[in-house]
Amino acid sequence: MRKNFFSLLFLLSTVFSFGYNHPMQDLIKSAGDASIYTNDNLLIVFDSTLVNVKESGLSYITTHTLTKILNYKGAMDMNVVKFGYDPLSAFVEIKKVVIYRNDGSIQVLDMKLVMDYPAPARAIYWGAREKMIEIGRLNPGDAVEVVQFRKGFTYALLTGVDDDDSKYIPPMKGHYYDIVEFWNSSPVKVKVYRIILPKDKPLQYEVYNGELQSSISFMGDKTVYTFTKKEILPIKSESRMVALSDVATKLLLSTSPDWYSKSKWFYKVNEVFGSFHVTPEVQFKVNDILKGSKTEQDSISCLTHWVADEIRYSGISMGCGEGYTLHKGAMTFSDRCGVCKDKAGMLITMLRAAGFKSYPAMTMAGSRIDYVPADQFNHSVTIVKLKDNKYHLLDPTWVPFVRELWSSAEQQQQYLMGLPEGADLATTPLSPPENHYLKVTINSTLSADGTLTGSLSLSAEGQTDASVRGLFRNSSKTQWFQIVEKEILKISPLAEVSAVEYGDPINYMAGPIQIKLNFRIPEYADFSGSIMMMTPLTAAGIFKVIQPHLSFETSLKERKYAFKDRCSRQVEMNETIKLPSYVKIISLPEEKNNDGSICSFKGSYSLSGTNLTVKTKVTLGKRVYEAQDWPEFRDVVNAQNSLTEEPVIFQISH
Repeated sequence: MRKNFFSLLFLLSTVFSFGYNHPMQDLIKSAGDASIYTNDNLLIVFDSTLVNVKESGLSYITTHTLTKILNYKGAMDMNVVKFGYDPLSAFVEIKKVVIYRNDGSIQVLDMKLVMDYPAPARAIYWGAREKMIEIGRLNPGDAVEVVQFRKGFTYALLTGVDDDDSKYIPPMKGHYYDIVEFWNSSPVKVKVYRIILPKDKPLQYEVYNGELQSSISFMGDKTVYTFTKKEILPIKSESRMVALSDVATKLLLSTSPDWYSKSKWFYKVNEVFGSFHVTPEVQFKVNDILKGSKTEQDSISCLTHWVADEIRYSGISMGCGEGYTLHKGAMTFSDRCGVCKDKAGMLITMLRAAGFKSYPAMTMAGSRIDYVPADQFNHSVTIVKLKDNKYHLLDPTWVPFVRELWSSAEQQQQYLMGLPEGADLATTPLSPPENHYLKVTINSTLSADGTLTGSLSLSAEGQTDASVRGLFRNSSKTQWFQIVEKEILKISPLAEVSAVEYGDPINYMAGPIQIKLNFRIPEYADFSGSIMMMTPLTAAGIFKVIQPHLSFETSLKERKYAFKDRCSRQVEMNETIKLPSYVKIISLPEEKNNDGSICSFKGSYSLSGTNLTVKTKVTLGKRVYEAQDWPEFRDVVNAQNSLTEEPVIFQISH
């Protein structure tokens, strides 16, 4: 009853606690319209959340929103109200939906029309569901009020208790944590987040990337925290920018004391469940995999790549045990499938069978983890302790057919190890650019008629190696020749490619990938009377497809937000062209030397007798760059791209 009282009190106060003293229709009318919000389809008049946390950590959450339709696109976007949930860990109820028509009429929807159905799924089938009610036809000026009630959390429990509310208590019993987004793709007039906690349950919180109005009050044996932000406008995104959660205003709050507590809990919950118990079948397979392994590195490499390649990524519903708990290795070994946590758990089980000390870790792929110990995780990986007495990261989810054991596409990423002694939040280190090299060497001859004939060799390592192999791995073997040929045809549609060698691009354990080919390009050089012009292949953007930095939009002179590349990398290209003896060079592009602290580019042309040599080298030092790094990064990309606009000009002398 008290829970319902708090919810009712909050809902009644929502409309009038933001400085408004009007009926709902007046509030809608005064909020603004398409003449003010010219680039938006919807306007959120208010967005209010009330969280009532019990001693056990169980939370009752009521959200109350009022959304105004600004145009017909917004009307289409708002024609249904939908909420997703996992029935193993959360209960959701749409309590109220009211349509306020622009003509002054009010329509209260019948809650019997709410539908509950399995959510669409791809790759992960954990039994998620959606509740939805159709709003129907709306017009600009209409508004939709929605009240939703929720209890529970976003991860399923280890135990299968059947009490009314017991299964909705969060896994770290007695604690509550949340990540509150104070941003939206539509403008928000006011957003309020209010949380009611027992007085003996201290709350730590921090606001990132902005400011909130906050207050603390007391209600009997409860403490009430309120956070408010007004006039929230959509963030204008920039290409390749970091996640919105890294730049937009957010509130992190947690009753958990620190990351060490979370680390110890994560360790214990999986050990108690028996996630890494070694069965005879698993032991037999590990012994078989490690035949011929001579070193510590051999062993962890063989086991990591077996799990990466042999356990396909597909999550099926297994009832209790989802979320933080890693499924038992025996289950994953039998099913030969699972999501990141299953692959991580399978590797831990196998490493323990091989005598290694190994534990799970949690990380956040795609965005930053900030220091308040709220659950900012979406990915699970493996750690192993080696003879150097240090823990090393392994990721069997991100390294299928990748020569690395830990994907450098995850560098500069925070993670938390689940250790018996506990651990603090850590950050994955930078990976040196030379670990992800692309090397291209071209030797060719330019004929008097403008035909360019020669050979090309390519080698790559690390994440660049993975990018090259990806061209083959995602295609049938009958297309492999065309894949290589296509990259030359991008330079000239008249190109003829022969004698292509690429070995077995699927066998990534044999060494860094190498591609060799011969080519002939008729009419590659252009003529204008006695003047001949041509752009060397290295300058023309050969194999641009595996140089993602070249696709950055560089018209933006300044950036407001940090940005991301795929990975640090180094690109070296060396080309030697034998010229006809009777041509004289009139113009060579000037040497370029952009030597920055993080990124650099050097490009040079030189002539020795009849041999023209072109050398370029690009170094990109990070995966995640700060906004102030943009001028340096941009200059390097522009310098490399500009080579295509500067041909070599010859004078024909005979």
